[in-house]
Amino acid sequence: MERLKIQNNSVTLVDQVEDKLLTYFREKDLQTGDPIPNEMELSASLGVARSVLREALSRLKMMGMIETRTRRGMILSEPSILGGMKRVVDPRILSEDALFDILGFRIALEMGICSDIFRNITPKDIEDLEEIVKVGIMYENNEYAPFSEFTFHTRLYQITGNKTIAEFQNIVHPVMTFVKDKFKEYLAPINIKLKEEGRIVTHQDLLHYLKENDEDGYRKALEQHFEVYKIFIRQKNETIHHQKCVVKQ
Repeated sequence: MERLKIQNNSVTLVDQVEDKLLTYFREKDLQTGDPIPNEMELSASLGVARSVLREALSRLKMMGMIETRTRRGMILSEPSILGGMKRVVDPRILSEDALFDILGFRIALEMGICSDIFRNITPKDIEDLEEIVKVGIMYENNEYAPFSEFTFHTRLYQITGNKTIAEFQNIVHPVMTFVKDKFKEYLAPINIKLKEEGRIVTHQDLLHYLKENDEDGYRKALEQHFEVYKIFIRQKNETIHHQKCVVKQ
Protein backbone atom coordinates (compact mmCIF):
# COMPACT_ATOMS: atom_id res chain seq x y z
CA MET A 1 0.00 0.00 0.00
CA GLU A 2 1.48 3.36 -1.03
CA ARG A 3 2.27 6.00 1.56
CA LEU A 4 -0.31 8.79 1.88
CA LYS A 5 0.94 12.31 2.50
CA ILE A 6 -0.31 14.25 5.50
CA GLN A 7 -0.41 18.03 5.15
CA ASN A 8 0.76 20.47 7.83
CA ASN A 9 -2.03 23.04 8.25
CA SER A 10 -4.75 24.28 10.57
CA VAL A 11 -6.96 21.24 9.98
CA THR A 12 -6.59 18.69 12.76
CA LEU A 13 -4.60 15.56 12.12
CA VAL A 14 -7.68 13.39 12.59
CA ASP A 15 -9.55 15.48 10.01
CA GLN A 16 -6.69 15.01 7.55
CA VAL A 17 -6.55 11.27 8.14
CA GLU A 18 -10.31 10.99 7.65
CA ASP A 19 -10.08 12.92 4.37
CA LYS A 20 -7.17 10.83 3.12
CA LEU A 21 -9.02 7.62 3.91
CA LEU A 22 -12.05 8.75 1.90
CA THR A 23 -9.79 9.73 -0.99
CA TYR A 24 -8.10 6.34 -0.84
CA PHE A 25 -11.44 4.49 -0.95
CA ARG A 26 -12.49 6.49 -3.99
CA GLU A 27 -9.19 6.17 -5.85
CA LYS A 28 -9.13 2.41 -5.27
CA ASP A 29 -12.74 2.22 -6.49
CA LEU A 30 -13.75 0.28 -3.40
CA GLN A 31 -17.38 -0.81 -3.43
CA THR A 32 -19.79 -1.64 -0.64
CA GLY A 33 -18.68 -4.89 0.98
CA ASP A 34 -15.04 -4.59 -0.11
CA PRO A 35 -12.42 -5.10 2.63
CA ILE A 36 -10.12 -2.25 3.62
CA PRO A 37 -6.56 -2.54 5.01
CA ASN A 38 -6.22 -3.24 8.71
CA GLU A 39 -5.21 -0.61 11.29
CA MET A 40 -1.53 -1.56 11.25
CA GLU A 41 -1.26 -1.12 7.47
CA LEU A 42 -3.21 2.12 7.45
CA SER A 43 -1.24 3.55 10.37
CA ALA A 44 2.08 2.76 8.69
CA SER A 45 0.94 4.14 5.35
CA LEU A 46 -0.31 7.40 6.83
CA GLY A 47 2.60 7.76 9.21
CA VAL A 48 0.32 8.49 12.17
CA ALA A 49 -0.23 6.92 15.55
CA ARG A 50 -2.86 4.22 15.69
CA SER A 51 -4.77 6.28 18.27
CA VAL A 52 -5.24 9.04 15.65
CA LEU A 53 -6.17 6.53 12.98
CA ARG A 54 -8.70 4.86 15.28
CA GLU A 55 -10.41 8.18 15.95
CA ALA A 56 -10.70 8.81 12.21
CA LEU A 57 -12.01 5.29 11.63
CA SER A 58 -14.42 5.71 14.52
CA ARG A 59 -15.91 8.76 12.81
CA LEU A 60 -16.41 6.81 9.59
CA LYS A 61 -17.99 3.95 11.53
CA MET A 62 -20.39 6.37 13.21
CA MET A 63 -21.40 7.64 9.76
CA GLY A 64 -21.99 4.06 8.68
CA MET A 65 -19.22 4.09 6.06
CA ILE A 66 -17.22 1.30 7.70
CA GLU A 67 -18.37 -1.87 9.40
CA THR A 68 -16.39 -4.49 11.27
CA ARG A 69 -17.34 -8.05 10.34
CA THR A 70 -16.30 -11.25 12.09
CA ARG A 71 -13.43 -12.96 10.23
CA ARG A 72 -13.45 -10.26 7.54
CA GLY A 73 -12.19 -7.27 9.46
CA MET A 74 -13.23 -3.83 8.29
CA ILE A 75 -15.31 -3.48 5.15
CA LEU A 76 -16.73 -0.52 3.28
CA SER A 77 -20.47 -0.03 3.76
CA GLU A 78 -23.06 2.32 2.35
CA PRO A 79 -24.22 4.82 4.98
CA SER A 80 -27.73 6.05 5.41
CA ILE A 81 -27.87 9.52 3.87
CA LEU A 82 -29.74 10.83 6.88
CA GLY A 83 -27.94 8.65 9.42
CA GLY A 84 -26.04 11.56 10.93
CA MET A 85 -29.21 13.63 11.05
CA LYS A 86 -30.90 10.98 13.17
CA ARG A 87 -28.27 11.42 15.87
CA VAL A 88 -28.54 15.20 16.16
CA VAL A 89 -32.24 15.87 15.53
CA ASP A 90 -33.33 15.42 19.12
CA PRO A 91 -36.05 17.94 20.04
CA ARG A 92 -34.96 17.85 23.68
CA ILE A 93 -31.70 19.62 22.85
CA LEU A 94 -32.59 21.69 19.79
CA SER A 95 -33.24 25.41 20.07
CA GLU A 96 -36.66 26.81 19.23
CA ASP A 97 -35.22 28.32 16.04
CA ALA A 98 -33.98 24.89 14.96
CA LEU A 99 -37.34 23.30 15.75
CA PHE A 100 -39.17 25.89 13.68
CA ASP A 101 -36.72 25.47 10.80
CA ILE A 102 -37.27 21.71 10.76
CA LEU A 103 -41.03 22.22 10.96
CA GLY A 104 -40.90 24.62 8.01
CA PHE A 105 -38.66 22.26 6.05
CA ARG A 106 -41.07 19.38 6.61
CA ILE A 107 -43.96 21.45 5.27
CA ALA A 108 -41.97 22.58 2.23
CA LEU A 109 -40.87 19.00 1.51
CA GLU A 110 -44.37 17.57 1.72
CA MET A 111 -45.66 20.29 -0.60
CA GLY A 112 -42.81 19.52 -2.97
CA ILE A 113 -43.59 15.80 -3.31
CA CYS A 114 -47.18 16.30 -4.47
CA SER A 115 -46.37 15.61 -8.12
CA ASP A 116 -44.42 12.45 -7.24
CA ILE A 117 -47.35 11.16 -5.20
CA PHE A 118 -49.82 11.61 -8.05
CA ARG A 119 -47.35 10.15 -10.53
CA ASN A 120 -46.77 6.99 -8.50
CA ILE A 121 -49.94 6.35 -6.53
CA THR A 122 -51.71 3.03 -7.19
CA PRO A 123 -55.13 1.61 -6.25
CA LYS A 124 -53.36 -0.39 -3.51
CA ASP A 125 -51.94 2.84 -2.07
CA ILE A 126 -55.45 4.32 -2.00
CA GLU A 127 -56.71 1.24 -0.18
CA ASP A 128 -53.93 1.53 2.39
CA LEU A 129 -54.68 5.22 2.96
CA GLU A 130 -58.40 4.50 3.29
CA GLU A 131 -57.66 1.95 6.00
CA ILE A 132 -55.33 4.37 7.80
CA VAL A 133 -57.97 7.10 7.74
CA LYS A 134 -60.64 4.63 8.86
CA VAL A 135 -58.78 3.56 12.00
CA GLY A 136 -57.22 6.98 12.61
CA ILE A 137 -57.93 8.85 15.81
CA MET A 138 -58.68 12.54 15.53
CA TYR A 139 -59.22 14.73 18.56
CA GLU A 140 -61.05 18.02 18.51
CA ASN A 141 -59.49 21.10 16.95
CA ASN A 142 -57.75 19.23 14.12
CA GLU A 143 -55.45 17.27 16.42
CA TYR A 144 -54.59 13.70 15.47
CA ALA A 145 -53.17 11.00 17.71
CA PRO A 146 -49.39 10.83 17.06
CA PHE A 147 -49.63 7.33 15.56
CA SER A 148 -52.44 8.35 13.19
CA GLU A 149 -50.53 11.42 12.03
CA PHE A 150 -47.32 9.46 11.57
CA THR A 151 -48.91 6.54 9.71
CA PHE A 152 -50.84 8.69 7.22
CA HIS A 153 -48.00 10.99 6.24
CA THR A 154 -45.43 8.18 6.25
CA ARG A 155 -47.55 6.35 3.67
CA LEU A 156 -47.54 9.48 1.50
CA TYR A 157 -43.74 9.66 1.70
CA GLN A 158 -43.45 5.98 0.78
CA ILE A 159 -45.58 6.48 -2.33
CA THR A 160 -42.89 8.76 -3.78
CA GLY A 161 -40.57 5.77 -4.06
CA ASN A 162 -37.75 7.88 -2.62
CA LYS A 163 -36.21 6.06 0.35
CA THR A 164 -34.47 9.16 1.67
CA ILE A 165 -37.74 11.11 1.75
CA ALA A 166 -39.43 8.21 3.54
CA GLU A 167 -36.58 8.05 6.04
CA PHE A 168 -36.90 11.76 6.74
CA GLN A 169 -40.42 11.22 8.10
CA ASN A 170 -39.02 8.87 10.74
CA ILE A 171 -36.59 11.58 11.82
CA VAL A 172 -38.96 14.53 11.83
CA HIS A 173 -41.93 12.80 13.49
CA PRO A 174 -40.52 13.14 17.06
CA VAL A 175 -39.92 16.83 16.35
CA MET A 176 -43.53 17.32 15.21
CA THR A 177 -44.84 15.51 18.30
CA PHE A 178 -42.58 17.55 20.59
CA VAL A 179 -43.62 20.86 19.00
CA LYS A 180 -47.32 20.01 19.28
CA ASP A 181 -46.94 19.16 22.96
CA LYS A 182 -44.62 22.02 23.89
CA PHE A 183 -46.63 24.72 22.10
CA LYS A 184 -50.15 23.31 22.38
CA GLU A 185 -51.39 26.40 24.23
CA TYR A 186 -50.42 28.49 21.18
CA LEU A 187 -51.61 26.00 18.56
CA ALA A 188 -55.04 25.34 20.08
CA PRO A 189 -56.42 28.90 19.60
CA ILE A 190 -55.22 28.92 15.98
CA ASN A 191 -56.95 25.60 15.28
CA ILE A 192 -60.14 26.82 16.95
CA LYS A 193 -60.17 29.92 14.76
CA LEU A 194 -59.52 27.87 11.62
CA LYS A 195 -62.37 25.55 12.56
CA GLU A 196 -64.73 28.48 13.12
CA GLU A 197 -63.80 29.77 9.67
CA GLY A 198 -64.36 26.36 8.10
CA ARG A 199 -60.73 26.09 7.05
CA ILE A 200 -59.82 22.78 8.68
CA VAL A 201 -58.55 20.15 6.23
CA THR A 202 -58.49 16.56 7.52
CA HIS A 203 -56.79 13.41 6.31
CA GLN A 204 -60.16 12.37 4.93
CA ASP A 205 -60.24 15.55 2.84
CA LEU A 206 -56.74 14.91 1.50
CA LEU A 207 -57.68 11.33 0.65
CA HIS A 208 -60.68 12.61 -1.32
CA TYR A 209 -58.45 14.62 -3.66
CA LEU A 210 -56.11 11.65 -4.07
CA LYS A 211 -59.03 9.40 -5.04
CA GLU A 212 -60.29 12.03 -7.49
CA ASN A 213 -56.81 12.38 -8.99
CA ASP A 214 -57.09 16.14 -8.39
CA GLU A 215 -53.49 17.23 -7.88
CA ASP A 216 -54.23 20.96 -7.84
CA GLY A 217 -57.02 20.49 -5.31
CA TYR A 218 -54.80 18.24 -3.20
CA ARG A 219 -51.95 20.74 -3.21
CA LYS A 220 -54.21 23.56 -2.03
CA ALA A 221 -55.81 21.34 0.59
CA LEU A 222 -52.42 20.17 1.88
CA GLU A 223 -51.25 23.75 2.22
CA GLN A 224 -54.37 24.48 4.26
CA HIS A 225 -53.78 21.28 6.28
CA PHE A 226 -50.49 22.80 7.47
CA GLU A 227 -51.88 26.31 7.90
CA VAL A 228 -51.90 26.04 11.70
CA TYR A 229 -48.12 25.59 11.72
CA LYS A 230 -47.50 28.33 9.19
CA ILE A 231 -49.54 30.79 11.25
CA PHE A 232 -47.79 29.64 14.42
CA ILE A 233 -44.30 30.08 12.93
CA ARG A 234 -45.24 33.50 11.55
CA GLN A 235 -46.55 34.64 14.92
CA LYS A 236 -43.45 33.40 16.74
CA ASN A 237 -41.17 35.17 14.25
CA GLU A 238 -43.13 38.39 14.68
CA THR A 239 -42.83 38.10 18.46
CA ILE A 240 -39.07 37.53 18.25
CA HIS A 241 -38.67 40.47 15.87
CA HIS A 242 -40.66 42.71 18.23
CA GLN A 243 -38.56 41.65 21.21
CA LYS A 244 -35.33 42.46 19.33
CA CYS A 245 -36.66 45.89 18.42
CA VAL A 246 -37.53 46.59 22.06
CA VAL A 247 -34.04 45.56 23.18
CA LYS A 248 -32.42 47.86 20.60
CA GLN A 249 -34.47 50.78 21.89
